[in-house]
Amino acid sequence: MEIIVCIKQVPDTTEVKINPETNTLIREGVPSIVNPFDENAIEAALKLREATGGKVTAITMGPPQAKEALKQVLAMGVDDVILVSDRAFAGSDTLATSYTLAQTIKKIEAFDLIICGKQAIDGDTAQVGPGIAEWLNIPQVTFAVKIEPDGKKIKVERLLEDTNEIVEVPLPCMITVVKQINEPRPTSLKGMMKAKKAEIRTWNAEAIEADKLRIGLDGSPTQVVKIFTPPAKSGGKVFYEDIDAAVNTVVSEIKERKIA
Repeated sequence: MEIIVCIKQVPDTTEVKINPETNTLIREGVPSIVNPFDENAIEAALKLREATGGKVTAITMGPPQAKEALKQVLAMGVDDVILVSDRAFAGSDTLATSYTLAQTIKKIEAFDLIICGKQAIDGDTAQVGPGIAEWLNIPQVTFAVKIEPDGKKIKVERLLEDTNEIVEVPLPCMITVVKQINEPRPTSLKGMMKAKKAEIRTWNAEAIEADKLRIGLDGSPTQVVKIFTPPAKSGGKVFYEDIDAAVNTVVSEIKERKIA
């Protein structure tokens, strides 16, 4: 099975800070990681390769430093990686990003399955994976917790709010996975040596034959105009009395404020 996994390098959310003057993320000095859901996607792809044979290729769109994310998944066991990088991609929203990745996949040509993490932790839109499927006009299944290949079809168990649903779709198709699907494997010494020596292929907008009106700011109908830290909550009270006294105090507060 020929599998393509789309990954993203994201800032470590535990270290994210916002510039109060520009209202933009401060990325300098902030460590970057592979999007955690994408690690689950990589693990799902590797397990499918182990079961059916074939090849796993990871692709990402980003600046040159995104090569580090690709080296990490190489160290996990991915067969091949491709970086899609060009200043023309700057400012891409989810529509332009999904178009760019779809164009990259078209250049790769042969694939049976595309796997994405359900969402990126820096944007939380969950739109890029489904967008890729739409650009390629292939079936899609989201929030997968189990994937079972079955010849020219694939059976997927997907997570819903109050139950799980099992669907069967023909290949090729696109699947997004949730963290419950697996536990990503650690990088191996052999994999790290391979990653260290690897030459990362880089394709620009011209290489993937991208329409200039569909990438970057020109291809993005939505734009982030402001980022800010929500103000800290205030005005709460902590009652250090025993339970009965605390309940009476709370009831008095409610009556006084005419909440009920």
